[in-house]
Amino acid sequence: AYDSLNCSGYNANNIGNIAMNIFVVVLEGVFDLGLSSLMDVLGTAKELNPSDKNSVQLNVHLVGVRRKVHTAHGLTVPVRSASELPIPDIVLIPALGAKMPTILEEALTRNDVKEFCSRIKTWAASGASIGAACTGTFILAETGLLDGQRATTSWWLSALFRERYPLVQLDESNMLVNSSNLTTAGAALAHLDLGLGVVRSVSPSLAALCARYL
Repeated sequence: AYDSLNCSGYNANNIGNIAMNIFVVVLEGVFDLGLSSLMDVLGTAKELNPSDKNSVQLNVHLVGVRRKVHTAHGLTVPVRSASELPIPDIVLIPALGAKMPTILEEALTRNDVKEFCSRIKTWAASGASIGAACTGTFILAETGLLDGQRATTSWWLSALFRERYPLVQLDESNMLVNSSNLTTAGAALAHLDLGLGVVRSVSPSLAALCARYL
């Protein structure tokens, strides 16, 4: 089961020849499965998406602070600078490979994380919808955008989340939570739900077809 990412500017019933710019944030030590899950969902959707005048074209960009970053397993990911690209319609934050509370807290103090938190706030202010999964929800919470909003996170990190972000209405019993223009997803495989939610905001039928292929 999956829900759609809140993206009110896109209605599958009245779109024509529109490109949706999607940024996938890639930080050092990104969780390999999370990043690949998002890219596989969006890539599959692009392959299955009909190229007619009424379809929305998905432009997916891997965006980072540095030119190259490494995944938690040491794989190199080529990324682009956000300054080279159009303003995003959707920003997705996959998990960091830091899965345990102490290591995660250390990761959240890094300069690249802080820089992206600032950029995420700027993108949200410009109207972008923001989605985050697993430990990526902590990065989104660090921006303050989730204050006063409903959210979910990885179940084993819920105590730490509540301690760090008491203003967020946490409900870790749900796999996907939409609140305003923000979407949070639970643990590792919830990246798939988050990706399908993006596709569903473009076309429910495309999302259903994509889910069947996956």
